[in-house]
This record gives sequence, C-alpha cells and structure tokens, in this order.
Amino acid sequence: MDTSGPPDGPLSDHEIGQFFELMRRYCVYELDQWENLFTETDYGPVYVSLARALPPGAPHEAYREF
Repeated sequence: MDTSGPPDGPLSDHEIGQFFELMRRYCVYELDQWENLFTETDYGPVYVSLARALPPGAPHEAYREF
C-alpha cells in the first residue's frame, strides 16, 4: 500500500488502482451471493452493496467496469 500521503486523506491514483485490484480479487474469491456494508463519514453514512446480480430494474449500463 502506498503510504506516502496522509493516512486519512484522499487516495492517490496508485491507491485507487490497488483498491480496484483488491475489490476484483474479493469478488472472485470471497463474494458468495451478496455483501452489504456501511461506513460512517464526515458527510454521513455510506452504504455499499456488492452482488452477483443486478438489482431489479437496474440496467447494466448504469454501472462502470473497474
């Protein structure tokens, strides 16, 4: 992990690349059917849903590949 910046600051381009690569690996090796996560931020909670299927009525085109 790139630790050259502040540990609680924005991600560098390198860190974003690492994040996407780790997310891909998680999806391949760890994700079963779905995972729902949340975290608190200064702007309120953020909710993250990972799933092996599109939500009902959601078009594939609404998502970008990483």
